[in-house]
Amino acid sequence: MSQETNHPTDLGHVHLKVKGLDRSIAFYTDVLGLAVEERIGSFAFLTYGDHHHDVALQAVPDSAPDPGPGVGLYHAAFEVPDEMALERTYDRLQDRDVAVSPVDHGISKALYFDDPSGNGLEVYLDTRAENDIHEWDGTNAPFDPRA
Repeated sequence: MSQETNHPTDLGHVHLKVKGLDRSIAFYTDVLGLAVEERIGSFAFLTYGDHHHDVALQAVPDSAPDPGPGVGLYHAAFEVPDEMALERTYDRLQDRDVAVSPVDHGISKALYFDDPSGNGLEVYLDTRAENDIHEWDGTNAPFDPRA
């Protein structure tokens, strides 16, 4: 079966509106390891190095409404290569007193948390090959990222 090639094949970047651009830049660089590629006015473009930017941050006034539980982006997800990287991310979040929900989905281990502006984020480790599980069966179990 051939696949069509006239559709996008990669996610280019995530664009998030944030309160406190400097605070958000510090969070994304310190916790997620992104680097500032460019900063122009109320925008900051952060990268892992392969693209101009993987995350665009746009400053909005502090009076802007917080993200809500309705329709819209639930979270942006960042993949880590191994359990040590997941644990180190967890430690950096704990060092900043960020509330984190560690969830084992069977096919992945994930950390769910919010950035300083309330945008939902996930850092996860794909464990499908390790667990020989290829489809998610609805598993949502807590786990200890330090175990």
